[in-house]
Amino acid sequence: MHSNLQIGEGRRCDKRGREREREREREREREREREKERVSERERERERERERERERERERERERERERERERESEEREREREREREREREREREREGVVGAEGRDGAGGVGNVERVGLGERKAG
Repeated sequence: MHSNLQIGEGRRCDKRGREREREREREREREREREKERVSERERERERERERERERERERERERERERERERESEEREREREREREREREREREREGVVGAEGRDGAGGVGNVERVGLGERKAG
């Protein structure tokens, strides 16, 4: 038979064993929590990176829009310069007294005209 001392010692060993097992389980639980946190942090970082990429794409789109706007403005300035050149050519023709077949006076090319150079000039 066992002495009381041996029985008590067995219980203490059992108790220490159960305590060590509970501590190992708590440590495994803490490790699972740390791993979940690492996974969550990686996911948050991926989301931040996706957001940064979306912002970069929005900025690229804004830049493309600014470029299109500059192009439209440039084309409009060019059209305005062309209109101004045409007006200047028209003024020059008027200064020279040259009118086309249907000059600015709306005569439709009829009337008393004489041929001069490349165009026609109203006689008189």
